[in-house]
Amino acid sequence: MRYFIIAGEQSGDLHGSNLVKELMTADTKAEIFCWGGDLMEAAGATLLMHYRRTAFMGFTVIIKNLRAIAGNFSLCKQHLSDFKPDVVVLIDYPGFNLRIAEFAKGSGFKVFYYISPKLWAWHEKRVEKIRRFVDRMYIIFPFETGFYKKHGINTEYLGNPLVDEIEKRVPELQDRKEILASLDLEDKPVIGLLAGSRRHEVEYILPEMVKMTGYFPGYQFVLAGVKDLPDELYLRIIGKRPVRLVRGKTYELLKISEAALVKSGTATLEAALLNTPQVVCYKGDFFSMLIAWMVMKVKYISLVNLISESDVVTELTGYSLNSKNLLSELKSVIRNGEKREKILEGYKQVKEKLGPPGASARIAGDMIKRLNG
Repeated sequence: MRYFIIAGEQSGDLHGSNLVKELMTADTKAEIFCWGGDLMEAAGATLLMHYRRTAFMGFTVIIKNLRAIAGNFSLCKQHLSDFKPDVVVLIDYPGFNLRIAEFAKGSGFKVFYYISPKLWAWHEKRVEKIRRFVDRMYIIFPFETGFYKKHGINTEYLGNPLVDEIEKRVPELQDRKEILASLDLEDKPVIGLLAGSRRHEVEYILPEMVKMTGYFPGYQFVLAGVKDLPDELYLRIIGKRPVRLVRGKTYELLKISEAALVKSGTATLEAALLNTPQVVCYKGDFFSMLIAWMVMKVKYISLVNLISESDVVTELTGYSLNSKNLLSELKSVIRNGEKREKILEGYKQVKEKLGPPGASARIAGDMIKRLNG
């Protein structure tokens, strides 16, 4: 089979890479081309475009890059026409992928969507595009079955690939003492900072996070940097505050952190699966926050609360993400904090709802079965 997979950001690259591995295991004649990242390429796919050149998020960022975005659409359509895949597999990234779905379906290609866009949170009307242009939707959260059923679309929850990744990575992690030594950290409690993977997120969220350093002298603050953002960005925001920057060690950091401040997104679920109590943070530019406030259809922004359908972790967004609130919430989740045990108990419920590992293999198997059928 010939597969063309499109992922537009770091988490999509991760889940796409595991899907690539499973597809190539189950389909020994698989040819896979992709728009994705280093992980998908390392897994065996031929990389045609890196997500670093396509990841435009936020209203103002998109407006500034309209010409580049239009060029990317044209190039992707040309690649599809040249490669002529048996199936186009779209991973999240709805602003781009839903338009590609329309083109691909109109060109006679079968279209699978892996990791549903968050239509249940905003732009619910886009579900009509799923109905018209997508042959099979693969969801990764149990509550999504109800959303699609309401719109007359049958979906089946086959598991969450992040559970697979955690199951694979945790046994490989060193113990706390070894991790501290490898990261050149002191032997004292750690508060982890996960400020996001996009520049504009870091620029708005990290300044609030680093203000906490003056209130917790007995702790060391460690920031999880991402490889696609420069040191200069982080160091400019950190300034002279005592924050250690580490890269490519997010799971190690979460494992040794007594608590963490986490930007809303996949990292909130990673923290939960690694049993790290957290405070969820989100902030953006005025127009992006205004639009989000106008279109948001859900009560929660963190995956932890959405999956559990309850207030497991505190979410601070927009103007509520300030020093007073952040200080109060961080105190409540460190050791002996009044919310710590409630959070850890809530994490157990989240894990039960997500189910066992093996999602990537089950989804790859279902894709191949449907293509053969």
